[in-house]
Amino acid sequence: MNTRMRASAVALTASATALLLAACGSAKQAGDTPKSSGAAQGDAIKVGLLLPENQTARYEKFDRPLIEKKVAELTGGKGEVVYANAKQDATTQNSQADTMITNKVDVLIVDAVDAKAIAGSVRKAKEAGIPVVAYDRLAEGPIDAYTSFDNEEVGRVQGRALLAALGDRAEDGRIVMMNGSVTDPNAALFKKGAHAELDGKVTVGKEYDTKEWKPENANTNMAAAIAALGKDAIVGVYAANDGMAGGVITALKAAGLSTLPPVTGQDAELAGVQRIVAGEQYMSVYKPYAPEAEAAAKMAVALARGERLDGITTSTVDSATAKGVPAVLIPVVPLTKDNIKDTVVKDGVHPVSEICADRYAAACTALGLG
Repeated sequence: MNTRMRASAVALTASATALLLAACGSAKQAGDTPKSSGAAQGDAIKVGLLLPENQTARYEKFDRPLIEKKVAELTGGKGEVVYANAKQDATTQNSQADTMITNKVDVLIVDAVDAKAIAGSVRKAKEAGIPVVAYDRLAEGPIDAYTSFDNEEVGRVQGRALLAALGDRAEDGRIVMMNGSVTDPNAALFKKGAHAELDGKVTVGKEYDTKEWKPENANTNMAAAIAALGKDAIVGVYAANDGMAGGVITALKAAGLSTLPPVTGQDAELAGVQRIVAGEQYMSVYKPYAPEAEAAAKMAVALARGERLDGITTSTVDSATAKGVPAVLIPVVPLTKDNIKDTVVKDGVHPVSEICADRYAAACTALGLG
């Protein structure tokens, strides 16, 4: 990464941290008033937290503990977080949400497995006077607030990075696009952003919507693409997240490619960062989880107390079923081997000792990480 890109990455990381602090100076908007009165109580609140799956490392390692920590901080240790993970099953998540509604939590934070399928439970919460914060994915139904990253920009960042890696080779062959699950509205935004950068500049040989974001499904799809296009015709792969990038790279290696084409990713998972260090994966997208989790906790606590959100939210978004939803959108950072130290290491996401363990030690030393 050149000096300009490195400076941009550091600046974006700083801006993500500062975003929530700057929110209190933002102008009030029509959508800033909570749609539900909430519990209108003090610190002894009960926050229901519903996360979608546990295959992606981020949810258990970062999102859950960060939200729990912030809720405790905001409530003087009196607030309780009731947690459930749906393990990628929308029916299970609906049942978990309905149980929390029955047990009268004061507010729900929901990262939906399926944005459409969760709408019924969101409506039940609304009818019970329980506000709902959509977390990371824009759930449908009468949600009260939303926080995530600028997901279309994530796709643009990935697309720009892939073009930079390809250089003059962009016109020499075909790329494969490994998009996320159709049940996740973020996947559509990632795809839209990526296409905005890639269309007209590369030839897409094969494109897949990968069921449930599973690496094994990406592996199967990539094997099919190699069989259809020929391994030597594939000059690059857009993989929407790090887990799928791992499945893609496994398929490329199995096909006998000694030099791998550039492969994108997202989430800066440890395995993805290690593949970047080893030169197997070209890039990932670093999404600072702390500002996102803190925004969700702040909105949830405020809604549970019946307070306004205009001192927290910075914009509004529209879903398929709700308009002008108060929102906090967090900037993202392109992650390559050149800025690992300035991003995930500096922010304490992955210590050097983890990244550089075992077979990655020599490559880390070569990058100045060892």
